[in-house]
Amino acid sequence: MGSKKMEGSSAPIIRRDPYEVLCVSRDSSDQEIKTAYRKLALKYHPDKNVSNPEAAELFKEVAYSYSILSDPEKRRQYDNAGFEAIDAEGMDMEIDLSNLGTVNTMFAALFSKLGVPIKTTISANVLEEALSGTVTVRPLPIGTSVSGKVEKQCAHFFGVTINDQQAEAGIVVRVTSTAQSKFKLLYFEQDTNGGYGLALQEDSEKTGKVTSAGMYFLHFQVYRMDSTVNALAMAKDPEAAFFKRLEGLQPCEVLELKAGTHIFAVYGDNFFKTAAYTIEALCVKTYEDTTEKLKDIEAQILRKRTELREFEIEYRKALQRFQEVTNRYSQEKQSVDELLKQRDSIHSSFTVTKTVGSISANNLSNGSSSKVPGEDSRAESPAEDGGSDGKDKSAKKKWFNLNLKGSDKKLG
Repeated sequence: MGSKKMEGSSAPIIRRDPYEVLCVSRDSSDQEIKTAYRKLALKYHPDKNVSNPEAAELFKEVAYSYSILSDPEKRRQYDNAGFEAIDAEGMDMEIDLSNLGTVNTMFAALFSKLGVPIKTTISANVLEEALSGTVTVRPLPIGTSVSGKVEKQCAHFFGVTINDQQAEAGIVVRVTSTAQSKFKLLYFEQDTNGGYGLALQEDSEKTGKVTSAGMYFLHFQVYRMDSTVNALAMAKDPEAAFFKRLEGLQPCEVLELKAGTHIFAVYGDNFFKTAAYTIEALCVKTYEDTTEKLKDIEAQILRKRTELREFEIEYRKALQRFQEVTNRYSQEKQSVDELLKQRDSIHSSFTVTKTVGSISANNLSNGSSSKVPGEDSRAESPAEDGGSDGKDKSAKKKWFNLNLKGSDKKLG
């Protein structure tokens, strides 16, 4: 699958094989792809290559390739049919707020406020400091919580230390914000050079009156909801907002933690102001019922996603049929109206009015009087006409006298 010219300003001019761009094989795992992406994104990040426009293009190419391979459905489509199977217009790209500038940041904030999901990257400075191991890590003991405020595009790091029993039972780390701040919950793994490499990230989502994000290491598959998946397609087709709603479910790559200290961070993802948050870490040993409920509800949601995919096909067919019969209805209605109109027109042709009118028109055109035949003879016979008037008068008089006589009888 060779390179191909792309459409759209947000995509690289030339498209190379995403596997080649990320330097991974076709059978690479999701975690291997994500690790490769993070390293290359950090290498070519605009913050580190201000005077190198080529690096900026490479960064876009890396982000574009990852947007394909990180999505199971898009990866499957690409593996089967290449770029032709992928709708380039619907690709979800990440933006770096620290590199946008004030005006573009304002536009991004406006779109976000209107409900348009905007996927943002983590500042290269934060990733580089973590990778070099120069970040300050504060302890977060199991069963406790810490509240704070983090500046935009900055991060607060926390160390969660767990023992074997806690690791076996399962660990949950959650962050909430009653101020409804935007943030990211990050999880870092120990790197070979002693630093911390980004392994997981969860973007905050609004749940009720708060924003929250969580990571659940419970020894079974847990899913996260990515609201940016298919966001453009859903905006174009409002009905897709329902059918594609569960398509944002993405499997979490890390299912369990080993005993030891694990590094988490809260990253400020607000556009302009600091992000207020509360982070807590807990062992689920005392939450066994809740854990089982989560496991059950995850299975139900996955089944429902499969059902919705099948139902969407059925619905689209029914909708198409509905549109066909609706169009047929409009056509038949118009046809019936036209036939009845023609019928009324034919009925109206059976009338004397039209004939008299035509006769009058002909007489006028010949300079003749418009009198009906017979009027001339009556005009030439005044005696007969007067006799007729006498009959009419006598008839009226007789009728008048009869009424009077009848009235006299009633009075008598």
